[in-house]
Amino acid sequence: MAVAFYMDENVRAAITAGLRARGVDVLTAQEDGRRQTPDLEILDRATALGRVVYSEDTDFLVEAAQCQAAGVPFAGVVYAHQHTPIGTCVTDLEIIGKLNEPADMANNVIYLPL
Repeated sequence: MAVAFYMDENVRAAITAGLRARGVDVLTAQEDGRRQTPDLEILDRATALGRVVYSEDTDFLVEAAQCQAAGVPFAGVVYAHQHTPIGTCVTDLEIIGKLNEPADMANNVIYLPL
């Protein structure tokens, strides 16, 4: 089973569109009715849905580190700096999504570019 992504509220729309054009399963926080939702709640929601969070917000790195330190499971986080080129993000997320299983991502943080 491929990895499905949950896009943080501030992710550039072109990344989501690019992934969908390549057949990657993506759900945005906005589509899920989660505008202006605290980061920990987004991480919990994504985990409940079995989706890996993609974010360009360093706050998710803090939340993931706190979960790791406390032994609280989460589905995974992929982070890229907001200045990472869109094409790089789309290509790397497609690779992650299509070549990994959800269990490979659990409780891990992956940084882009790969």
